[in-house]
Amino acid sequence: MMTSQPGAAGVASPALDRAAAWGVEQPSVLLVEDDAGDALLVEELVADSALGMRLRWVRSMAEACDVLASEVPDCVLLDLHLPDAQGLEAVSRIRERAENVAIVVLTGLAEEGTGLAAVAAGAQDYLVKGRVEPELFGRAVRYAIQRKQAEQNAVALQASLMQARENARLERGLLPRPLLRGDDVEVVTRYRPGRAHALLGGDFYDIVQSADGTVHAMIGDVSGHGPDEAALGVALRIAWRTLVLSGVTGADQVGRLEEILLAERAKAGVFATLVILSIGPGERRVRMVRAGHPGALLVGEDDVEWVEVRGGPALGIVPGGASWPVEELTVPEGAAIVLFTDGLFEGRVGRGIERLGEEGLLGVARELAALAPAPFVDGLIERAELLAEQQGGLADDVAVLYLRWR
Repeated sequence: MMTSQPGAAGVASPALDRAAAWGVEQPSVLLVEDDAGDALLVEELVADSALGMRLRWVRSMAEACDVLASEVPDCVLLDLHLPDAQGLEAVSRIRERAENVAIVVLTGLAEEGTGLAAVAAGAQDYLVKGRVEPELFGRAVRYAIQRKQAEQNAVALQASLMQARENARLERGLLPRPLLRGDDVEVVTRYRPGRAHALLGGDFYDIVQSADGTVHAMIGDVSGHGPDEAALGVALRIAWRTLVLSGVTGADQVGRLEEILLAERAKAGVFATLVILSIGPGERRVRMVRAGHPGALLVGEDDVEWVEVRGGPALGIVPGGASWPVEELTVPEGAAIVLFTDGLFEGRVGRGIERLGEEGLLGVARELAALAPAPFVDGLIERAELLAEQQGGLADDVAVLYLRWR
């Protein structure tokens, strides 16, 4: 191994100062060169360079591959005329073995065209043997390393942007726009993903007003978290909207949705809870179908009640063998119904194992009852989050759907 030393121990040197300014002290460099004379010239360039480097010399592509199998240098100085690799083949083989390493090609005086071709093939730079000064040599290696790092950062950024676009598409599926034909219904919706999964979650909701003025609303929760559950939630939401617009209502909707869940779920055992409601124009009795989902809040002018109609099991629990009754609930004039997923009240409060629970959520809702719809919904989520703060906040997804008929 040939190593250049940056300066005497304990003595400050311009080389060390300038190396530190580059942000990487003594980069490791692998020289792949079969000519001992040329290798000696490179060693002298390293020794004379103002920027220190650690140099290792191998004589063939086979030796270089052995080195790259166990360690990855910051830069490879590559001769294009090796006994076991010629021309651009040498560049390709280095990139196959270590795609993240910077490559500087060494060419002869009459081979500048080959050097340019090597750069086009993935090398970061090329140097002409015998025509390189130490300062230029050190700078070329450093720039090559930085260019490779910039290239990697650009690739990572592009991957991140692509993922963000995918997440945005998924978010549009999870967070639909209410399909309303008038302003006779006031709607507030909120979706808050759990802290451990940023955006993806299995909660879903939707609201659609059909041509006859009937308002249909739905909220649900797929068991588990992650992209599979989120995709299933999107599938169920879109299927529900299609059923509503096709005139399928009530318990028939739930049966069809269970068929879709069984066909689309990634593994057996995945289930979904949901509650569906509908109310015609001018009516005060809401028709509700509940499938394993928690109850709702009935927010009146003076009080808040917890309401929970009779229901059936969650979708997927008893495939093909369940039934879901259609129940009716009277909504007083000026009152609102608030549907939500269990993440809103299942967070642990304090430092123990106690959860907020249904009674706790009802108590919070009663304290906030005088607020306008949007502040009321935001207050429910914020208070639930605050109560769970000592446990790290709400761990589950939260969806809330507030409906008030004007």
